[in-house]
Amino acid sequence: MDQDQPPDHEAGEAVRAAAQAAGLAMQPHETRLLLKAGGGKPPATGEALRRALIELRRPSWRNRLVALAKRVEALPARPDDLDVAVAGIAEPEPREADLLAALRDAVLSRLGGYSTPKVALVAALENLPRGASGEPPLEAAGHCARLVAEAFGMAEPDAAAFARRATEAERLRREERRGAARAARETRAEEERRLRIWETSLVAADAVPGLLGCTREEAERWTRAGLVPVARRVEARRGGRSFREAEFDPAALEALRDEVPAWRKAEAGSRPAPAEAEAGTRRVSNAAVARIAGLDRYAAHFATARALNRRIIACLGPTNSGKTYYGLSRLAEAESGIALGPLRLLAHEYREALQARGVPTSLLTGEERFRVPGSRHTAATVEMCPFQNPVDLAVIDEVQMLADPERGPAWTAAIMGVPARQVILLGAPDAAPMLRRIAALCGDPLEEVHLERMGPLRAAPEAVPLSGIGRGDAVIAFSRREVFTLRAELQRRERNVAVVYGALGPTVRRAEARRFREGEAEVLVATDAIGMGLNIGPLRRVVFSALTKYDGKQDRPLTVQEIKQIGGRAGRFGGEHAEGVVAVLAGGGDPKEIARALKAAPEPPTDLRPPVAPDAEIIAAVAAEIGTESLFGTLRRIERAVLRRDDPNYRLGDLSTQLAIAAEVDGVRELTLMDRWSYALCPVDERDDGIARLADWAVEHALGTTVAPPRAGRLPPPDRAGQDTLQLAERVHRRLVAWRWMALRYPDTYRDVEGALEESHRLNEWIEAVLAASPSGRMRAVAGGAGAAGNQRKRREEGVRAAPARGSGGRPTSRTRPR
Repeated sequence: MDQDQPPDHEAGEAVRAAAQAAGLAMQPHETRLLLKAGGGKPPATGEALRRALIELRRPSWRNRLVALAKRVEALPARPDDLDVAVAGIAEPEPREADLLAALRDAVLSRLGGYSTPKVALVAALENLPRGASGEPPLEAAGHCARLVAEAFGMAEPDAAAFARRATEAERLRREERRGAARAARETRAEEERRLRIWETSLVAADAVPGLLGCTREEAERWTRAGLVPVARRVEARRGGRSFREAEFDPAALEALRDEVPAWRKAEAGSRPAPAEAEAGTRRVSNAAVARIAGLDRYAAHFATARALNRRIIACLGPTNSGKTYYGLSRLAEAESGIALGPLRLLAHEYREALQARGVPTSLLTGEERFRVPGSRHTAATVEMCPFQNPVDLAVIDEVQMLADPERGPAWTAAIMGVPARQVILLGAPDAAPMLRRIAALCGDPLEEVHLERMGPLRAAPEAVPLSGIGRGDAVIAFSRREVFTLRAELQRRERNVAVVYGALGPTVRRAEARRFREGEAEVLVATDAIGMGLNIGPLRRVVFSALTKYDGKQDRPLTVQEIKQIGGRAGRFGGEHAEGVVAVLAGGGDPKEIARALKAAPEPPTDLRPPVAPDAEIIAAVAAEIGTESLFGTLRRIERAVLRRDDPNYRLGDLSTQLAIAAEVDGVRELTLMDRWSYALCPVDERDDGIARLADWAVEHALGTTVAPPRAGRLPPPDRAGQDTLQLAERVHRRLVAWRWMALRYPDTYRDVEGALEESHRLNEWIEAVLAASPSGRMRAVAGGAGAAGNQRKRREEGVRAAPARGSGGRPTSRTRPR
């Protein structure tokens, strides 16, 4: 029966008569909806009508509860509590008091499911509504503690004492947090003031001869040679011409006056030996912040690597050209070695591949360390590259990530600093020019091996309708929301669908890939997270939902490299689908654009200078040089002055996340500068208040208390889970990643590692069960509407951020950094 058509008159009359007999008040639209749900037939009995009416009204009760819950300041209700509450209502016309009572019971039931009252209280406070100050009223902590005490069945004296302790602890935490925030603001203001004073004190090139006691020609010559450090370069105009003018730190120049005689002597006689020149340069640079950071001589920062006679092999080729097989085969033959990749998931896959070849291999990622006794091989994420222990061979994967503004410095550091006698670099051909630049800066010989794709890849001549998606296809979307919209549309067409997107943990991603690979799921719907290494098996076809993506600021066309990297996952040499096909959904763009991209030559980065970033040693040295304990001030000086914007060899990577964290934790004075730097490197999700949560952890760390791992609490059965609860589980899982990252560095503060692992495993299993289950009505109604054009419009209108190619599921703007 069509919803827009009036119900059969007799059937409608029968429903109204039954309702009147049962004493049920009904609205006209409810009659129509009941008949539609029953296929045009009225319920057989009054009791059946009553049950049907209750089910029909549950969504409206939930909406009412959302509004009612906001009036109760100290009720820490989550979206799944609302679902539980309305599911328990058995009367067709509940009062507001009945709805609130049901919600309170649902909250009590959930809180009672946590392991201890303390853990339950942490979860309750996390779920309290926030006021204008960003925090709930202090007395709400006491009310929450009372709820927790009730949930755990505490007697009145114990409940009152628990509430008093909770309120006092929350008061102390807030005082410390406010004090830390105030100190951080004062520190930022002072460091900005110091930076402005320093910048004001800088002098132009014509002041250098007077400060050094030399001629103008000597000053220019020594500046070009790098003996006289340039503090910064600023935009200037003269005679209608724009140029960058050098400015110098007078204090640094005064400290160099004693070096002038040695420089003149070196120029007058024979030039010093290279070792003497380097030593002289090092002494000179120690007087200036620029040397302390050493970012303009970054390769020299890795002493162990420079002491080795390294040889670099760049094995470059498109997707499905055998690069990984080449690298891991060579690594398995080496006496010792390390494999480095962009994702924890890939580190696990490298380890499994080596173990399968009979090579014992340890694992090293940001949140886990698994040592295999006697192993001489390690699989690791690129940020965890060890720089001190020499090995025979290193394999570094996905080297085109050098172009990434935030994570690129990790690849620069790994390529320049990995202490291996032979370094094999794997990646797309686009990376070749920058790899040549890095090899030259390191003084290492470079051999290039170019591989061709094993198996043809072609562009589909026509766009593909959604009804044409079938077994072996992967549909690529560019936001989590769009993934679930497409999933729901395909499931309506009776397709079994697996999904992969960046917010999923590695375990769940691999489980979903396995479902698709083994044929349990016919279709894969994924973000561009699949473009990097995940073993998804043979794909018949890669179908883009659209040829544009939202990059955090605007919709932009996909790059040639993105189309090649993701589309290249189609086809598998020697497999079921030898030929790969790349297509676009109907309404998502012009198929000819795909054909042009697949035929296009590699596109080198517009800036071939490798990005670099400071490490702990550089941070400590720069802070000592400028006389500050402020991490924010140190990073600001590095950002503004240490590496010139026009440096011919390097460019400074994106430090915005570290600066944002530093601005929050700098006021926690009990933590050392190096402690705060560790916090600044922690992978957090800014969209989930990750920086504020990290700052709270820092305060607890400073107070000497332990930081409990995040927990999700009670979760509904997977087949009844809605989007709200699924996203909650994903958020808690990401928080656990950050918690476990900190636990590796501060085990005395982040103690409950076993509890964190148990919660991670529980969430992984639950999320996978949800994704494998048939969608409920709530899951199907996630985004409404279908079609690539509509989804693109929704992303523009709602500001949904697309997942980046590295698979973070929300990055570059989410600032979630895999380790």
